[in-house]
Amino acid sequence: MPSHGAHSSTNEPIIVCPNCKTEIKLTESLAAPLIEATKLQYEQKIAQKEADVANRETAIRVQQEEITKAQHSIDEQVTEKLKTEREKISADEAKKARLLIGANLEQKAQELADLQEVLKERDSKLAEAQKAQAELIRKQRELDDAKREMELTIEKRVQESLVVVRDKAKSEAEEGLKLKVSEKEEQIASMQRQIEELKRRAEQGSQQLQGEVQELQLESLLRHKFPRDTIEPVPKGEFGGDVLHRVSGPQGQHCGTILWESKRTKNWSDTWLTKLRDDQRAAKAEIALIVSQALPKGVETFDLVDGVWVTESRCAIPVAMALRQSLIDLSAARHAGEGQQTKMEMVYQYLTGSGFRHRVEAIVEKFSDMQSDLDRERRTMTRLWAKREEQIRGVIESTAGMYGDLQGIAGKTLQEIAGLDIPLLNAPRSDSATET
Repeated sequence: MPSHGAHSSTNEPIIVCPNCKTEIKLTESLAAPLIEATKLQYEQKIAQKEADVANRETAIRVQQEEITKAQHSIDEQVTEKLKTEREKISADEAKKARLLIGANLEQKAQELADLQEVLKERDSKLAEAQKAQAELIRKQRELDDAKREMELTIEKRVQESLVVVRDKAKSEAEEGLKLKVSEKEEQIASMQRQIEELKRRAEQGSQQLQGEVQELQLESLLRHKFPRDTIEPVPKGEFGGDVLHRVSGPQGQHCGTILWESKRTKNWSDTWLTKLRDDQRAAKAEIALIVSQALPKGVETFDLVDGVWVTESRCAIPVAMALRQSLIDLSAARHAGEGQQTKMEMVYQYLTGSGFRHRVEAIVEKFSDMQSDLDRERRTMTRLWAKREEQIRGVIESTAGMYGDLQGIAGKTLQEIAGLDIPLLNAPRSDSATET
């Protein structure tokens, strides 16, 4: 190929043939094919890059849809399992309480029946005494008039004695009945307190089950998002925390550990920070992170609080991605500059520095912006589809009206048009139009 040479006196570029050393003027006609070929190559590269970008965007959307579907399926399974377990616990505890109350009520009913039987026997004896008294009065009346005064005195004394006996028996019976009723009321109150205690224990068991389900969900989400890392639950009895996240680098080398703590309560507690820092030292983890529904005062989404990262569940994965990448970068820097600082000093200085915090904030903000853009594009396309459907229906209805007018003029001589039949005109709107 000729090589480039100097310019001629007429300011036209000249190329020199490497074989014969002949100078050739590079006129516009000669340069045009080279320029066109170069332009075509660049246009092809630009088109290829645009196609790659479009394919990458399509893959990202498909991946986001799959993640959303998987999350929805997991939420449904967890909700159904919680509902089943809660109903089972409530039914078992209610059955036990009913059996306990029923047994005590039967016992008290039997005691009341026995007491009523005693009262019945006393009433029977009293009736017999009254009957004997009447018989005695009848016989006394048959005696001589001489004995009438004595008999009246005896009768009066007997009457007084019977009144005393009757009042005493009635008083004793009432006191005994009151005592039994008081004992029964106390036993019923005791059983009600037991029922309330059983309900409280059942609610505590349900909350504990919800916390365990959230821990399992966190483990599953981390394993799905970071398949190269090692995700394992914290063994019971060793130290606090819920999940140990051991980060692996591109070559599979260990780069650090993140200790996760999952909280599902309505109120935040600052004691969680102190305890997790102690657990972090026991687990020899570089980073400690709390995922909680309730956040500290002044924290909206995530932040570093007293050396512990705190985030809501919506931002857990973006924060984890940033923290994980920081551990990988620190591992690489540690091997490259070994001997300058200790490992713990490097980790502490980087994780507590403003640069790392800004980096995490940028990642989470970009993630949130991408999600907002996707939602906004979905709403825009839905409105456009609904508008176009209304326009198409308007065109079809106008055409059908005009065709009907012509049929009224021409009669049966005008042939039918299949696209303007009644089912098409009466077809229901699509879901997108209805939603708009």
